[in-house]
Amino acid sequence: MYLYPVANNIFAIKSLADFNTVALQVFNYQAANNTTYREFITHLGIAVSEVKNVYQIPFLPITFFKQHRIVTGNNTSEIVFKSSGTTSSAQSQHYVSDIKLYEQSYISTFAHFYGDIKNICILALLPNYLERDGSSLIYMVNDLIAKSEHPQSGFFLYNTDELQAILGNLKSQNQKTILIGVTYALLDFVEKHTINFPELIVMETGGMKGKRKEMIREKLHELLQSGFGVSHIHSEYGMTELLSQAYSTGLGIFKCPHWMQVFIRDTNDPLTLLENGKTGGINVIDLANLYACSFIATQDLGKKHADNSFEVLGRFDNSDIRGCNLLLG
Repeated sequence: MYLYPVANNIFAIKSLADFNTVALQVFNYQAANNTTYREFITHLGIAVSEVKNVYQIPFLPITFFKQHRIVTGNNTSEIVFKSSGTTSSAQSQHYVSDIKLYEQSYISTFAHFYGDIKNICILALLPNYLERDGSSLIYMVNDLIAKSEHPQSGFFLYNTDELQAILGNLKSQNQKTILIGVTYALLDFVEKHTINFPELIVMETGGMKGKRKEMIREKLHELLQSGFGVSHIHSEYGMTELLSQAYSTGLGIFKCPHWMQVFIRDTNDPLTLLENGKTGGINVIDLANLYACSFIATQDLGKKHADNSFEVLGRFDNSDIRGCNLLLG
């Protein structure tokens, strides 16, 4: 049940003009009804009434989700998503007031990039996510598996022998298949097994999760391409604090759904946005994140291209985003 009328417009966005209009509506709604975001804007010395376009909207540092309850309005939470975190760092917590917004976001995005879910077998190799509670990725993949209605869709923990057998069977059936896996688990698989399944879509969700040494994308994808017999490796760009994902169908170039956009900020002056082709911090506008905050400054580094696609080039060396530590105490 959508509580704010603009929610009905989010998934109807078809153009940049639509996006800009709805983004300003969402900004004004969140600035008025999200206490933490409003205080952040006030500390920056920005007058809400003076924000006239998306380039003037301030982005909330993602670290706020670790120390504040980021909620717009007085809505109760239907579910709380939590980041993996470590013993040395607090977990981000995302209080989701309307899970239907998340479901419509990922189902619509998935259909846009990959077609009707009922025609696809979904396999998931996500052991570290399965072993903890509160993963938004597990919520999404579990729902996609259910909606695929394919008898062999499912999760795999460490039973890679069974996964190899199922992949071989699906190949023989010419079944459209997507294997979604955390990076280190996909590498573990190809070190033990080799399969030549050119039609398979291998989607890595990123991150070694402390299990392996980090690798540059080109080397990582080369190993996975060889191990699975595919020409490209797909990737998903999402996070606990968002309700939308961007997808790459190869070469690390990500594209967003119509209600999501990425901007690049200057790493030394976080209120300044950079032009296309320049490397900086990734800011995300996720309009589906209506009842938390739609305007988030991530800790990822990247660059944007003229067609609105973008690349992820790494993460900040320091734990806090420079110049954006207001209210973090």
